[in-house]
Amino acid sequence: MRVLVVEDDARIAQDTARALESAGYRVETCGDGEEAWFLGDTEDYDLIVLDLGLPGMDGLSVLKRWRTGGRETPVLVLTARGNWTERVEGIDAGADDYLPKPFQMEELLARARALIRRASGHGSTVLRAGRLSVDTRTLSVAVDGAPVSVSPLEYRLLAYLVHQRARVVPPPELLDHLYGDDDSREINALEAVVARLRRKLGPGIIETRRGFGYTLAGGDDPS
Repeated sequence: MRVLVVEDDARIAQDTARALESAGYRVETCGDGEEAWFLGDTEDYDLIVLDLGLPGMDGLSVLKRWRTGGRETPVLVLTARGNWTERVEGIDAGADDYLPKPFQMEELLARARALIRRASGHGSTVLRAGRLSVDTRTLSVAVDGAPVSVSPLEYRLLAYLVHQRARVVPPPELLDHLYGDDDSREINALEAVVARLRRKLGPGIIETRRGFGYTLAGGDDPS
């Protein structure tokens, strides 16, 4: 899952990014409103963590421009401002949730999980597709209830597929959400990760739709 953290305080940005990365997310950061608007308008994120007090363009204006332009990415607003009217203004502008500073990272992670799973139609922290279950709180994977040991990269791939369980995910999209800018983005690398997961999970879990991409067996099951 791919997250953009927009925060001009370098320490808060670094701490937030580190916590999200430890929770299995691929994280990018920026500290300027204009850059944030451009990234959110042109890139595909699963969540944006947005500070309101930004240089260049304030966070509220950034958010309004995203929503006016039709961008529906879930947005968690961070701010040191305590005035309840500003919270209302942020939510009315299109924020999906609001977290005042200072905050506990555990709460931010819980809110992030909730926003991402709601956006993909899930109600629980344990996401299921057929025989597969992915626990987004403990970062664990199971097949038919039996735990399966996976690497952080393998977990990210499964987490993205299970969040997108109702559709086939094209390889370029998976690469975009799986790898950072410094990592390999070759299709062969993705195929290698899928092959390893198939050996661990067993047959019939990850399906390939030739010419289209990957999906999970039982992904259209609403359970």
